[in-house]
Amino acid sequence: MPRQRTFDTDEALEAVLRVFWSKGYEGTSYADLVAAVGVERPALYSAFGNKEAMFLRALERYSSNYGNYVWEALRAPTSRQVAARVLEGAAELTTRYAENTGCLGVNGALAASDDAEPARRALIEWRAAGEAALHQRFQQAKEDGDLPDDADPATLAAFVLAVSHGIAVQAKAGFPREKLLQVARQALSTWPGPCGEDLAENVART
Repeated sequence: MPRQRTFDTDEALEAVLRVFWSKGYEGTSYADLVAAVGVERPALYSAFGNKEAMFLRALERYSSNYGNYVWEALRAPTSRQVAARVLEGAAELTTRYAENTGCLGVNGALAASDDAEPARRALIEWRAAGEAALHQRFQQAKEDGDLPDDADPATLAAFVLAVSHGIAVQAKAGFPREKLLQVARQALSTWPGPCGEDLAENVART
């Protein structure tokens, strides 16, 4: 009869996620993961598999439990509010936890060897999904007259993610949240079309 696991797999996955979030994929060893969960290596492997499999599970959890602000932002009534809520969310999440600054997706891809190729490709697909969703939302905004005729939805989607990823890198470097929100406000000052509700008003409601 196989031995029963003596740990909560949900709590273990959260611990695994936090290690990858802090150290990135390349900087995390299996020993780090074992130490974070506090179980024997065979038990951890039995529950989650190898490092790559654990990272993919952690990325899925991060997307649903932390990075979901991007998908929630898509429901905002104007394109500018969508962009504002994405950038605001990036500044908030990447500075929320002292031990986990930055973004798991960005931290995980800053350095990648050949052995890390599967994780790198997973992160590329993860970011591409977010960019595609923003592109579609901005295309709809253009069709609805919320964006001017000369606006390029694809470029706007790439712009929002480029700024949000830059915010994540600066958060990892120790930039405070207010400074990152100022960066977001500066980026939004170039948004095409009516100003509408700005990021400062969004922040005031949170």
